[in-house]
Amino acid sequence: MSKNAVVLLSGGLDSATCLAMATSQGYQCHTLAFDYGQRHRAELHAAERVSKAMNASTHRVIQLGLREIGGSALTDDAIDVPESESEGIPVTYVPARNTVFLALALGLSEVVDAEAIYIGVNAVDYSGYPDCRPEFIDAFQGMANVATRAGTEGHGPKILTPLMTMSKAEIIQHGVELGVDYGLTVSCYQATDQGIACGKCDSCRLRHKGFVDAGVKDPTPYIK
Repeated sequence: MSKNAVVLLSGGLDSATCLAMATSQGYQCHTLAFDYGQRHRAELHAAERVSKAMNASTHRVIQLGLREIGGSALTDDAIDVPESESEGIPVTYVPARNTVFLALALGLSEVVDAEAIYIGVNAVDYSGYPDCRPEFIDAFQGMANVATRAGTEGHGPKILTPLMTMSKAEIIQHGVELGVDYGLTVSCYQATDQGIACGKCDSCRLRHKGFVDAGVKDPTPYIK
């Protein structure tokens, strides 16, 4: 009997690695991406490519109106994406994003009878986002256990965060071992419609440093 998992798939490096890990562990994967009003659609196209390349069972894109809330450089064009390091929580943090994403993944997990929900949050190279910490995941797991039919029956999905304590280099090395084609992914906060990365934003810097530290050629196309 097959076992199912919901995998949050942004189209970036981390989520692609998560999908590869879930697949390697024998899960039939149902990938879930979100058109939440982010600056570009390149990452959504990347998510579709990655899902298809890794033979996910299904791929869904859910539309959300987070741009109507704003408050982030990713959902409000009046806020510039920073191109230098900053202290504290950066303006690229999207309020409640992972809370909303996980809530919808939880709903899908009941529909497809998933044993697990994979999310590629990371507490090492996480850019200071509060909803990428173990405390957040633990709190959400507690809520999930009492908020769903599966949870109240004692077999709710486990929220799995296999990248939580890994450096970006370790994530890349592990993904390469699993055959991830990182050339399919897009991580840049302000990529072009063709997926060309700026090479300057926080996400680009973390990504490129990860490849350098891992000793792996960076396949990312950058604006020259």
